[in-house]
Amino acid sequence: MSKQIYRYAFADGVPIEEIESSLVLAIMATESLHGESQTRLDVAHYLDPVRRGCVVDASTPAGRDFNRLFIGFVRREFGEDSFRVERVDSCSQEPCEPAAA
Repeated sequence: MSKQIYRYAFADGVPIEEIESSLVLAIMATESLHGESQTRLDVAHYLDPVRRGCVVDASTPAGRDFNRLFIGFVRREFGEDSFRVERVDSCSQEPCEPAAA
């Protein structure tokens, strides 16, 4: 089964602390849909504040919902032009790095 990875790059004007808050909010919303244990098991993400990027694993139903919630929160809070997102087919054994802004 291939992984569905999404890589986000955020514009310079977007406070990275607010992106982190959006991730936390998306986790709490995902917990409401899938339960705390399933969310803990199936939701994976990595935020790189220095590179202003984030990687989300949407390979599971909980991961897909988390990704949808996260992008919805970011879009509503900061607008369509505040980020770029691309699907990455899969990651090698090396850690995925977010795209440069």
